[in-house]
Amino acid sequence: MMQRPLAAISAACLFACMPLAHAAPRQNPAVSDSAPRPEAVTLKKLGDEFYAASARKAPLWSTMWGDPRFNRKIGLGIAPQERKRHFAGMRSLQKRLDAIPKAKLGAADLTSYDILAYQIREEIASEQFPDHLMPIDQMMFSPPLYFASLAAGQTAQPISTPGEYGDFLARLRELAPWLDQAVSNMREGIRTGVVLPKAVVAAAIPQYRKLVSAAPETSLFYAPIRNFPTSFSAAEKRALTGQYRAEIEKNVNPAARRLAAFLETEYLPAARASAGRGALPNGRAWYAFNAEASTTTKLTPGQIHEIGLKEVARIQAEFAVVGPKMGYDGAPAGLAKWAGSQTKYRPFKTAGEIIDWYTKRNLEVEPKLEALFSLRPKAPLEQRLEPELTRATASDHYSPPSLDGRQPGIFWSVVNDPTQYQSTKMTTLLLHEGSPGHHFQLSLQQELELPDFRKFGFHNAFVEGWALYAESLGKEMGLFDQPDQYFGHLNDELLRAARLVVDTGLHAKGWTRGQAIDYLKETNGYTDAVASNAIDRYMAWPGQALAYKIGSLKIGQLRQEAELALGPKFSLPAFHAVVLGGGGRPLAIVEADVKRWIAQEK
Repeated sequence: MMQRPLAAISAACLFACMPLAHAAPRQNPAVSDSAPRPEAVTLKKLGDEFYAASARKAPLWSTMWGDPRFNRKIGLGIAPQERKRHFAGMRSLQKRLDAIPKAKLGAADLTSYDILAYQIREEIASEQFPDHLMPIDQMMFSPPLYFASLAAGQTAQPISTPGEYGDFLARLRELAPWLDQAVSNMREGIRTGVVLPKAVVAAAIPQYRKLVSAAPETSLFYAPIRNFPTSFSAAEKRALTGQYRAEIEKNVNPAARRLAAFLETEYLPAARASAGRGALPNGRAWYAFNAEASTTTKLTPGQIHEIGLKEVARIQAEFAVVGPKMGYDGAPAGLAKWAGSQTKYRPFKTAGEIIDWYTKRNLEVEPKLEALFSLRPKAPLEQRLEPELTRATASDHYSPPSLDGRQPGIFWSVVNDPTQYQSTKMTTLLLHEGSPGHHFQLSLQQELELPDFRKFGFHNAFVEGWALYAESLGKEMGLFDQPDQYFGHLNDELLRAARLVVDTGLHAKGWTRGQAIDYLKETNGYTDAVASNAIDRYMAWPGQALAYKIGSLKIGQLRQEAELALGPKFSLPAFHAVVLGGGGRPLAIVEADVKRWIAQEK
């Protein structure tokens, strides 16, 4: 039996009474999965309809998760009439799903039923909260900014054939209506008191100025024309150049200019001074919903806040052990700030050196994974630098591979100043964003035989929880033998624990932006700029940051339970196959799958 990771050791005391947001699915041994029954056929149809409706509402996210079928659309899911139509469809789907007799479904279909029921209920519950009145923010996944990042054709939407140039152009033609609808929505938000915090708007304005160009040829959206493949004929280049120029000049630039002017002259003055969602109309209920949706549990913001404080204290106790090994003899709480001030932990001069380090480290990690995983993705992993457009406000992140295999899984490193890049964080970050973190989980989810709504689905607590749990495996692989790299792992885990404190503090306890920034500076040793950037993210994405720690603690707890129950029969690769083999799903369903596996192994 391998040594248990820290997350598993600490999980039992924090998770013993965790209320889950979904009743655990039960296996139905009386029904065979071998032949599709009418109920299973109906379930598949409803799942396909749900996914299609979700993709119509937000086509960019389908592209992000590797589905190319919606690459011609942005959609107007933020428009009030489209929202009304969408939620009416969701209620119809729920009624039809409720009519399926679950007793006639096999085990695999029961899992799909429960996941679909959960997602439909969550979607319907979201209708009461007017997210569409705050349709943009400063983050890289804000739809216009994410769409602009696709223009280079190097990420989730390839642009290298005449058909793909046509797809991107069709999508570009929907941008101006989307931007104008966003302005209309935000004006309604001003009228009803549903507006973003001033700090978020101030951070967003420079991003949206970049969408406006002095001439079509300098536009971000002109990138496909600047990058024509040599195989294109002169006639193809001439026709596409004219079409792209016309769309940017006549529609995109004017709409982007209207949005930027609106943000500066109307929206910023009307933005709110408060930092948290709790200050909005129905804000407390809104944030409680955000927390439940992100964690897939019934934990209250108050309970999550307390878990965060306990985890911060636990991790800082670990600092007392690792600090002296790094040459630090001060109080444990000051280790992070001390490490951040040490020039020996900032060894890089160029961004290329950072990418080279990650590439080399990934080659060292690969052979160590064989002992831990029997289920592994086929898609390759690459390391790339975050594009300049979103570099200032982005965090390191991962994008899944394309279904056709043309695009690998990509770990995007955000490097603003390579001379300030902290080397201590790099091993744990690679494990989180790459293998065996997001790359394993999200690539496998695409490769598994799952319905589309599961193949391209996203359950935040599972996705981010798995990636944080994956970081802890570095200790078992001998990757944290150097004290500075183990400190980096602990410090990143400390951030995820501190997020529980500051996110709930901002949105449920009335903390100011300054209070939250000071907490991160004191707890994590961050500079004012780094802490401010992090807090602005949590202000823009209420609840999202809760998923990491809550999910990882649950997975660690389930591993500990399996080890105790199975003793010498416990297999870590088999446990990982159970957790990863069902794709993303609510934590209660993961728990049911693991307990079913334990019973079978016994």
